Amino acid sequence: MKIIIIGGAGTVGTILTRGLLPNHEVVVMDKQKQGDFSTEYIQVDATNLQDLLEKVPEADVIINLLNTETTHAIEEVDTFEHMTDIFFKATYYILYTAKQKKISKVIFASSNHVTDLYEEEGVSTLGREITVDDVPRSRGLYGVLKYASEQVGFLFSSEENISVINIRIGSVPKDVTKEDIEANDRLKKTLLTDTDLIGLFTAALLADVRFGTYYGVSDNPYKPWDMANAKNELNYKSNENTTDIL
Repeated sequence: MKIIIIGGAGTVGTILTRGLLPNHEVVVMDKQKQGDFSTEYIQVDATNLQDLLEKVPEADVIINLLNTETTHAIEEVDTFEHMTDIFFKATYYILYTAKQKKISKVIFASSNHVTDLYEEEGVSTLGREITVDDVPRSRGLYGVLKYASEQVGFLFSSEENISVINIRIGSVPKDVTKEDIEANDRLKKTLLTDTDLIGLFTAALLADVRFGTYYGVSDNPYKPWDMANAKNELNYKSNENTTDIL
């Protein structure tokens, strides 16, 4: 399978590239090259539709990992416009490019922040695990735009012959250590380990699903999000959790 990872130069992209390469052909696309890749790299500005249409090669799947830093619930207008470019417009452009290039599946890295109003320090405030059926409630613009992008994916899955899978990723810190987890109570519950990150995206690559939204977390004790639909629909199995690391 040939997989394009857009925004693939970051932490999640680096982990996925390493994990997918033994069994798949992987092309990393990003605006800036960071580090060394043992695979093909193509520079692209995903907020520019023409750049995508010209540079995205033939492939089976696109994984959209685009991200940018955000710290406030309400941002200044220039930051809002930049975030909209990254988290909304680029999502549309990537899906449109997939349609034009006849790429049959797009996996979108959404975020647990779509429903972060229901979570306090890794604990669900609902008295049960948060599910994808719960009405999205976000503390900030980041989660709002991620949810909007999920819904754009639904439109493309409904109107075009494209499978769209949204994964609301939990916590994936760079080079996480046992000491990091011991010092962070939230991380003990919300971590998606490198092993499970690769396993979840591999399951999404292989799944026969037209449209679906799933939380991405390891089977940690007291995790805040429900993974039942990922297990049932994607055949995902968590093979590692924070108790294994601690």
